[in-house]
Amino acid sequence: MNNNFNNIPIEKFQFTKRNDLYHDSKFETKPVSYFQGAFKRFSKNKGAVVAAVVIAILVLFAIIAPFFTPFQPAYYDMVYAYASPKNPLFAESGIDFWDGCKQKETSYIGYLKDLAIATETGRDVIKNGEYEVSEDGSVYSYRYDTYYGVGFGKYKIISAEEFKDIQRYQNETGRQVLYPVVKFADRPKLEKNKYDANIYYKMENPNASAIRPKLNSKGEIVPNYWKYEAGEDNGLIPEYNSLRIEGEDGITEKGKQYFYAYGRKVDGGVEVRAEYYEYYTYQHTQVKKDGIGEPVFWFGTTQTGKDVFACLAYGARFSFIFATVVALANFIFGVIWGSISGYYGGKIDLAMERFAEILGAVPTIIVITLLKYHMGATSQALVLFIAFFATGWIGMAHTTRMQFYRFKNQEYVLAARTLGARDLRIMFKHIFPNGLGTIVTSVALVIPAMIYSETSLSYLGIINLEAGNTTSVGTLIAAGQQSIVANAGHVALFPCLFLVLLMLSFNLFGNGLRDAFNPSLRGTED
Repeated sequence: MNNNFNNIPIEKFQFTKRNDLYHDSKFETKPVSYFQGAFKRFSKNKGAVVAAVVIAILVLFAIIAPFFTPFQPAYYDMVYAYASPKNPLFAESGIDFWDGCKQKETSYIGYLKDLAIATETGRDVIKNGEYEVSEDGSVYSYRYDTYYGVGFGKYKIISAEEFKDIQRYQNETGRQVLYPVVKFADRPKLEKNKYDANIYYKMENPNASAIRPKLNSKGEIVPNYWKYEAGEDNGLIPEYNSLRIEGEDGITEKGKQYFYAYGRKVDGGVEVRAEYYEYYTYQHTQVKKDGIGEPVFWFGTTQTGKDVFACLAYGARFSFIFATVVALANFIFGVIWGSISGYYGGKIDLAMERFAEILGAVPTIIVITLLKYHMGATSQALVLFIAFFATGWIGMAHTTRMQFYRFKNQEYVLAARTLGARDLRIMFKHIFPNGLGTIVTSVALVIPAMIYSETSLSYLGIINLEAGNTTSVGTLIAAGQQSIVANAGHVALFPCLFLVLLMLSFNLFGNGLRDAFNPSLRGTED
């Protein structure tokens, strides 16, 4: 490119105006503190910000969730073992998700048993009554409601007073708890089936191992209720009849009036058939009055009928509190130890470092084993705290020592010492704040490490934290591992999801803190 500045036409030149002249202006800005600058740098890291939000959600879940569930970790109900997760909003909307149902594949006899429960109770045991049959007709597949499907379980013996109170409850609420019983002679003959309260119908073969309902000409299940003539006294409980089943005046056959028997007098009380869903509601609302209503488990239940939501909420709360307390104790002791070792150096540093190395060489599992042996009757949480604290402070002490070695010979430290500042002031007023970034990052990463260690130990069964209303995420994961075989993956899904989100978020959050407090280390690995 040829630029000839000597031959520029004169018409190209123009006089400038005063307003077009630019002069140097005063650069004005507000001073930014160390933490303000760190916060601005942290805010620019999108991954760390998202991780912080996730951590905040998990912490809020651990704090708030226990107040929104009437269940506690100590509560269990074996009848509702492996109940599927249920949200009333989804259950009522008809969506095949989070509705308390699971996909079930069974034989024709199994299908008839579920159909019998649905026919008698009016419950949607087979969701929407929809099912599919395999080409050879041997397998029936449908959405099975794990709450309604328990039906009646076994015959139950209750007191005469409870029998009357259930009648009162039924009359007041219109909710059917008790259903007609079957004569003892008309029940299945095998011992394992004789007390099965779900078998209320006529059977093709009472001696069979797998009871098959006898269908009428219309393909309907035929009830086999025990009925008695009005005014008859034969050891039954005639004070009650259900308007829903036989009407106010009972049933009339061949000109005679009959009622169904809802209870049989036995030693110890009255033998009844109680639909467990309604009996559960009655027990908790009328007898125990513990704030629990109908059986609804948001995250499902374990193999022992424990509410996964409550166990996870209380377990997460314990994990956060425990990890925070351990991290705080390690931080305080580790900072004091490391600052003394790094500041004074020499023989003091040599002796303190050798002691820390010897202590750190002892495996944590050995410390826990020895503590459990000598503190058998003590709380497992206390044993775990002592074990983690015994060696947990060493890493913090090492980090603090490195920072003190890094800054103790800087000019501002020498100036403070020259002006007569005492050692404590130099250590914690001048040196410690400059190494705070690295130390804070270490503390942030200690918390997930403590939670992961505690979860691993409880998962392996080395530490048992299930005492009273205390539980652990690791215990839930261990239970979930067994539940996968039983086609109840939800038991492992939620605690595993919690742990994965926690570990991933804390790692991203720790990296964001490192970049914010130590910009020179950005992009490096810890």
